[in-house]
Amino acid sequence: MCGRYRLSRRKQLVEEYFETASDEPEWTPRYNIAPTQSVPVIGQNPKEPRRELSVMRWGLIPSWAKDSSIAAQTINARSETAATKPAFRDPLASRRCLVPADGFYEWVRSGKTKQAYCFEVNSGELFAFAGIWDRWKDPSGQWIKSCSILTTAPNAITSSIHDRMPVILDPSDYDLWLDPGMKNLAAVSEMLKPYDARMMRCYPVSSRVNHVANDDAECSLRVELALVQTQTTLF
Repeated sequence: MCGRYRLSRRKQLVEEYFETASDEPEWTPRYNIAPTQSVPVIGQNPKEPRRELSVMRWGLIPSWAKDSSIAAQTINARSETAATKPAFRDPLASRRCLVPADGFYEWVRSGKTKQAYCFEVNSGELFAFAGIWDRWKDPSGQWIKSCSILTTAPNAITSSIHDRMPVILDPSDYDLWLDPGMKNLAAVSEMLKPYDARMMRCYPVSSRVNHVANDDAECSLRVELALVQTQTTLF
């Protein structure tokens, strides 16, 4: 599962890395992105091989949904079954996107407390989750674009913390993943595999990230577990 992530780079750096541009306004670096919030995604222009950056709601609302409540259950899509699920089948076939990030979080529960861990690629470089998106018209007639992040089995780094991990795409797969003309779901599914654990690192972070209202650099600062445990016993 992927329920929180970080994108601490500004828009210009994201555009340079993914070779795209947009008219979207500059955003503030984010350290604790949560479901239902607006997030930047990158897709491909349907008429020409050009990447486009836009902002969508995290939590996919299928075009056929009666209301938006389904979004709470669709922040993630299991890569093993996405091609057969009504909410994800069509988006996986023709509406794929990249979700830029530079870290994500998972938690380990110990008694009444939860310890958060941050996962990064190399030393915190930009990467892209494999995403899918759809559009839905709300009761007022407004179109809402929303997305979901695909998940897969854990690698050696993530398995000690969680039994799932988000799909992190290899940069060499970006073009094929985004290509709306690629309808071969078997070939698409080949890209939905655990990321190379040798290219990742993990470390414990502040409990500030436990609360959605907190969204600053302290959320992803490394902490010493011994200190965290000592502080817990004092209160």
